[in-house]
Amino acid sequence: MFQTKWKLMKRDWVLYAMLLPALIYFVTFHIVPLIGMKLAFQDYRILGNHEWVGFKHFEVLFSSPAFFTVLQNTVIISTMKMIFFFPVPILLSILINEVRSGRFRNSVQSIIYLPHFLSWVVIAGIWISLLNPEDGGVNVIRNFFQLPSIDFMTSKDHIRWVLVFSEIWRSAGWDSIIYLAAIMKISPALYEAARIDGASNLQQLRYITIPELAGTIVTVFILNLGFFMNAGFDQVFNLMNNSVISVIDILDTYVYRIGLVNGQYSYATAASLFKGVIGMVLILGTHFISKRVTGRGVW
Repeated sequence: MFQTKWKLMKRDWVLYAMLLPALIYFVTFHIVPLIGMKLAFQDYRILGNHEWVGFKHFEVLFSSPAFFTVLQNTVIISTMKMIFFFPVPILLSILINEVRSGRFRNSVQSIIYLPHFLSWVVIAGIWISLLNPEDGGVNVIRNFFQLPSIDFMTSKDHIRWVLVFSEIWRSAGWDSIIYLAAIMKISPALYEAARIDGASNLQQLRYITIPELAGTIVTVFILNLGFFMNAGFDQVFNLMNNSVISVIDILDTYVYRIGLVNGQYSYATAASLFKGVIGMVLILGTHFISKRVTGRGVW
């Protein structure tokens, strides 16, 4: 078996060479840093050996009201994104697939993919300008209909929705690619047979497209749950201000502040390790539940 696999690797060495940069990236930034997680059980010292303190930092973490505030914010924001963002790429891919004009479809795809390649610094600038209470596009429209202006960026009632809609604007088009690829794999014979039987477009969507997409949807949902506790550091960091920090301060910004800014490296590592463990539990739990209920999972 090993010799067979080795022959296949030699035959497809170009593909493995193309995969190498991605492997180096994940090893460097996702596997090697795991070694440093032991710092959560130590007192960090610039000089000398780190003192082993066991669960001391976790006890401090779980007794901190600030930690539970950012944990609550993280759960709320991630849940909002999961509910309102997750279905959008699926619907978008179905709508794009229904477009018959190839030129128009390519133009639409190019436009909706473009925001993904912008950094959150640029996107934050766009949305701050768009939502400006004085001359922002949204408030200009509100004023036209004689509605009062709203300072969305400093409103605790609106800022979380700004995060959700800016995430949809940036990522929905790009995330639709995987569903489009899954739709392209569906056999045209299924649609032809359905049309011969008199099925409408809506019936074809209900009985062919969506069931064929179910496996991909389940897999992507489970993988997304692994990032549930992230909630988007780059996005929140660039859209945060003192007026709304109490409602959008998440675990990642909290770890950044107490770790890199305040220098509490061990405490920050404990918070980060907690987030990673929760993510692993979510992805494994969802996988096994999905496997038992639907017969489909990540593996």
